[in-house]
Amino acid sequence: MTRLAAVSGVSVTTIEGLSPGERLHPVPQAFLDAEAFQCGYCTPGMVMATIGLLRTHPTPSDQDIAKVMERNVCRCGTYPRIVRAVKLAAERLKSADGVASGGTRR
Repeated sequence: MTRLAAVSGVSVTTIEGLSPGERLHPVPQAFLDAEAFQCGYCTPGMVMATIGLLRTHPTPSDQDIAKVMERNVCRCGTYPRIVRAVKLAAERLKSADGVASGGTRR
């Protein structure tokens, strides 16, 4: 968690800012494709945590995923599908630009 004052004057990307065009960013698209959510309560946090994880760990292990996701509560219990979605997103990001960069192409 981050206090608002800590990001004063800093650019912050929310889940809504990931896909400015018609196509979804690869991470939320992977969550859709893996059916990794039901109610949507946890989805924004899970998606943004996934992006942060893939920026630092382009090929995360199950343990890496679990550690990053432990602060997000999925009330529907779709954790196995969330893990699948993270791995699917990692694969797609690698194939999209050669390295997982969290979706930012250069």
